[in-house]
Amino acid sequence: MPEVHLIQPDGRRVTLDVPVGTSIMQAAVSAGVTGIVAECGGSCMCATCHVYADEAALGKLPPMLPTEHEMLECTASERRPNSRLSCQVKMSEELAGLSFTLPESQ
Repeated sequence: MPEVHLIQPDGRRVTLDVPVGTSIMQAAVSAGVTGIVAECGGSCMCATCHVYADEAALGKLPPMLPTEHEMLECTASERRPNSRLSCQVKMSEELAGLSFTLPESQ
């Protein structure tokens, strides 16, 4: 099973085994990772699963849909060029080993 790394704001690293097809948000919530609130349960309606993709991930992530782009305007923490909603990032073999940093607040 592929794994991803979530970097907490304090620098702690959480490694998750994520089944292919499962969103990074679902895996984080199931594992009890703090910092992913996921108020809407993964329906791209709240921006409380905001993450920053590492540079290696940027070219491997699927394109952002207009709904995700719009929701990222509502993030509590700074939106950056590498901002994504983890509910919209589905695990694939191509994403194995990549890192996502959690913002200070959701």
